[in-house]
Amino acid sequence: MSDLGRVLRLDARRTALLVAVPLLTAVGTAAAALSMCPPHAYWDNTVVALVNAVRLLGPVAAALAAWTAVRERPLDYLRNLTARSPATGVLFDLLLLSAAALVSYAAVTAVIVAVTVLHDGTGRSHPLGFAAGAGALVLHVVAGYLAGRVAPHRATAPLVLVATGLWSALRVPGMSWWSLLPPAALNQVALFTTLRPQVLADQVVWAVGATAALILGYVLWATRRALIGVPLAVALAASAAATLGLHGTAGGTVAPAPTEQVCREWPLTVCVHPALRDALPALTSAVIPLAARLDGTPGAFTRVEQRPAWAPGGVRDGVAGVHLDAALPPGFEERAVRRIRDGLRDARACPSPRGYGALVDAWLVGDAPPAIGDERAARVFGSWSEDRRRAWLRTHFADYRTCTLGPHDFRAATGVRSADAHGPRDAADGPGTTTHRTPHEAGNGAQGSPARPRRDPQPGATAQEP
Repeated sequence: MSDLGRVLRLDARRTALLVAVPLLTAVGTAAAALSMCPPHAYWDNTVVALVNAVRLLGPVAAALAAWTAVRERPLDYLRNLTARSPATGVLFDLLLLSAAALVSYAAVTAVIVAVTVLHDGTGRSHPLGFAAGAGALVLHVVAGYLAGRVAPHRATAPLVLVATGLWSALRVPGMSWWSLLPPAALNQVALFTTLRPQVLADQVVWAVGATAALILGYVLWATRRALIGVPLAVALAASAAATLGLHGTAGGTVAPAPTEQVCREWPLTVCVHPALRDALPALTSAVIPLAARLDGTPGAFTRVEQRPAWAPGGVRDGVAGVHLDAALPPGFEERAVRRIRDGLRDARACPSPRGYGALVDAWLVGDAPPAIGDERAARVFGSWSEDRRRAWLRTHFADYRTCTLGPHDFRAATGVRSADAHGPRDAADGPGTTTHRTPHEAGNGAQGSPARPRRDPQPGATAQEP
């Protein structure tokens, strides 16, 4: 066996590889698990978890590579016994260490992908995202090993760990384009958005160019061959171009993504993002009472759709738009119903619920009636049946929307009910019923001069038809 073969076998038996693979796998899996906090599975966030895992995995890999370089430096004399290039041993070391790091990264990727698949992950997978994480990890290995070769001291590995750790930790996600340089610091991707492929491609080019530049720079220094300067210049140019591309993003990494929602069609149509399909039963049950009470009014709706955070909510053309917290915290469906109700009011004319409007607000969402200044109106409204309240809302919806409800709106309804208490027809429920009201009572309560309302009948007396 040649001297070169014996030296290569010696290189392959290093204990550093046996330590690196399980250690890096454990560290990477733990780091990725911390990033996968949302209860739903979203492929974009799977990529984010892997890229963010490299922020912890990379410094550990760099320190191990530096420790290996320092530890094996006394064996350089064995390489000098062969006729090979002085850079061959270094390149072989980098190949073995990079392979060990990539095996660990592949194991972490397999775990995270399996979790996403088991949870019926939605969205699009990004192969460039997986490549960006792998490129950043190899860059750390190369930088750490070459640092150990250039400065073979015991303190090199700890210093490499600190330096690479600070580079990862001090960059805040979304603050600047600096946070996009490998290893990138990324925020969780919100629903209805996706990672921009161009950003991931620039990260891959930057990592590959920087890695090639470090290796070629060391080979040029070790061999003194000027021709190596040509590929070195190409690698540096690629990294510079990628840097300009990342700088042009201004730190933005996501873009809106068209999403086909999943729906539940009965008893009314409710649609949400596929990642939140588990919210459909609770959300449907919560919106049914509100939809029934608004039936026949300008605020009626027969369809509920989840909207992105940047899209307006409210009821338009029979469709109610809602915003849902991706984590689906307890009570999310009740908050969605209240947002639909709040969207019924004119924000300019009615900035906050008060008085009689608050009484109707509580009934619409099934809350206990609040205390208002007019106890009589509150008592009357509370005594009506569900059908009578719905009929009353169809008549007074315009006043409710603009917060112009007044005591006359409730007194008029009370007089009608009392007048027909002994008659053959129900004044509120019977079709074709004619109600005699003053001009002011027949309007919306906000226009015209106020008219004197009819005197309410005394207790025990029967109101007479005019």
